[in-house]
Amino acid sequence: MFRADSRLALVAACALVAACSGQPHGAATRVIIPRGASFAQAADSLARTGLIGSQRMFRLYGRVTGGDRNIKPGTYLLKHGTPWKDIVSALNGGHGLVNTITIPEGYTLSQITPLLARTLRVPMDSVQAAVRDTALLARLDIPNPTLEGYVFPDTYAFPLGTTARQAVREMVYSFERRWRPEWDSSLVDLKINRNDLVTMASIVEREARLPEERPVIAAVYYNRLRKGMLLQADPTIQYALGHHVGRVLYKDLEIASPYNTYIHKGLPPGPVASPGVASLAAAANPANVPYLYFVASKDGHHEFRMTLEEHTSAIREVRATSPARKTAPRMLAMASTGTAAANTAPRSGASPSRPTSKPAVKTASKTPARTASKTPARTASKTVSKPTSTSAKSTSKKSTDRSSSTKKRSSSRTTTTSR
Repeated sequence: MFRADSRLALVAACALVAACSGQPHGAATRVIIPRGASFAQAADSLARTGLIGSQRMFRLYGRVTGGDRNIKPGTYLLKHGTPWKDIVSALNGGHGLVNTITIPEGYTLSQITPLLARTLRVPMDSVQAAVRDTALLARLDIPNPTLEGYVFPDTYAFPLGTTARQAVREMVYSFERRWRPEWDSSLVDLKINRNDLVTMASIVEREARLPEERPVIAAVYYNRLRKGMLLQADPTIQYALGHHVGRVLYKDLEIASPYNTYIHKGLPPGPVASPGVASLAAAANPANVPYLYFVASKDGHHEFRMTLEEHTSAIREVRATSPARKTAPRMLAMASTGTAAANTAPRSGASPSRPTSKPAVKTASKTPARTASKTPARTASKTVSKPTSTSAKSTSKKSTDRSSSTKKRSSSRTTTTSR
């Protein structure tokens, strides 16, 4: 009896020492306490992350102190070495609770803004004001009215009470931390500024499906810019429309927006999404290839070509392996002059089209197009090209239906979707 009491006293003393000793150090570790979890389950989560040494001793401490009766569920940020009494106090009082948010690569501000407002439980207008933070815009030398493209896609854990401005600043600081010094050298070699590079990366982010194709897609667009060709990037049309569309229609190509790369040469005024590190790296280090065109196959990989004739053949090959359609589409570049398609044809064109590039982005609306008061230096000046006929020399990547009907259906025709 005496021996049992002595052992219990020793265990209690050890638990008390463990509870009061220790010094928090290092980066905080995220611990999730599910709703309805018992103190034992919380102890198990803490033990698995290494925040406590002995799960049994910690449970005993909780029982002795009464701290095991009122834990609050949620996501906590706790540091290693934190005394047990502070851990129990955090679990009981909800201290250290955080709101976790994940921003997928390729999201636009119109998607990020409501997501952040819900996560932080703040009004939408406070987030909209935060993404127009003039101090951040000036520090990053962004010539546009918002931080589009600079809110870095990642998973964040914001403590309760974090304001919209604090959260946005942290997300922009994350972009700055991920920016690599060698990319500054690339800016000189490519003869562009950082806003141009982020813009190119955002287009690549929305276009690419296979990681290894990112540098090649970037190279295609850079090659087109150097040759003075229209970029003709569908992601810029999606962005200009201000809402999600499954397929880009011919009438969409006429939208009056500086982001319409079917009528304006050069890069658009700014990014059309938030690019990740891989797309930023691809934009900074494009592949050394001569391609000017690409078309996506059913499995997501792209066929890259140098000439329009080769591109047209690649389209036929891709189409031949695609599931049969009720009406076989044909590329506008193959249409003869004087066809009904001329009324709905893009003004000029080249690279192949896809509706959207990221499934995560496909279900949400895009940021409304805006007219930027400032424009960054670009690889090509913006000019509006005059309408042209749909001759065999047309470099458009869009398609029309093989229909013999004489009815005008320009508003319902869609571009060929390679994705």
